[in-house]
Amino acid sequence: MFEGTYTALVTPFLNDRLDEAAYVQLIEAQILAGVTGIVPVGTTGESPTLDHQEHHRVIELAVKTAAGRCKVLAGTGSNSTSEAISLTCEAERLGADAALIVAPYYNRPTQAGLVAHFSAIAAATRLPIMLYSIPGRCGVEIGVETVATLAARHPNIVAIKEAGGSVERVSQLRAALPPAFQVLSGDDSLTLPFMSVGAVGVVSVASNIVPAEVVALVKSALAGDYTSARAHHYKLYTLFKDLFVESNPAPAKYALSLLGRMQPEVRLPLSPLADASRARVEAALRHTGLL
Repeated sequence: MFEGTYTALVTPFLNDRLDEAAYVQLIEAQILAGVTGIVPVGTTGESPTLDHQEHHRVIELAVKTAAGRCKVLAGTGSNSTSEAISLTCEAERLGADAALIVAPYYNRPTQAGLVAHFSAIAAATRLPIMLYSIPGRCGVEIGVETVATLAARHPNIVAIKEAGGSVERVSQLRAALPPAFQVLSGDDSLTLPFMSVGAVGVVSVASNIVPAEVVALVKSALAGDYTSARAHHYKLYTLFKDLFVESNPAPAKYALSLLGRMQPEVRLPLSPLADASRARVEAALRHTGLL
């Protein structure tokens, strides 16, 4: 269901408001490059700083612009279960194809709490759900046994975006879950090693900037052509790393601004890149042949 490349879209701002024209152009570029899907209002989309009306509008615009040409995997997670349910149900009403739901952040629930949280959301929607484990941001990991329990109990929990930085954990997930349950990389630089042990794609930040190249990397790996996949990986590796020189998505937005695609605006508490970080992003774009 989720095999391929999904772009975790940035949310363009202009004078602190959603820049709808830039957002539509960004989505069109993704579709032209052949991505499998787009992810509005994930972490890369600065979802914590959007109010509910903005959150809904970003999903609505993504669905309308995609118009069935690629999948729309809407970010609907929250550290409040009731809010996550509300966001997920609204995404379903707006026509999203699936929901990406991050582990609750800050309140650090137990694994039993995670099972109850995701179970409540799954019971409230018919959308397919991709779990999102990123302990570096959330302070809690969705345990392998927890993922297996959720997959067994809820037919619509069908995948996980894995951003814990461990190839071994991908192996553990693959061993514990049925073949139909899919694992996707949540880190661009780990897409290739993750796919070598059973992941089937990536939810990518870098594909905001180089969608065709990320698509090519993933397609090569899915085809078992690891010579080609490695070539794409090494070409993009500097960009993969330097897009995280400061907190995501500030570097990605700055890169897109250099390419004339949007303003580099981020919302507080994120701030514009420091000069040294700007230089690194510019150098990465030159290294990749974009400048």
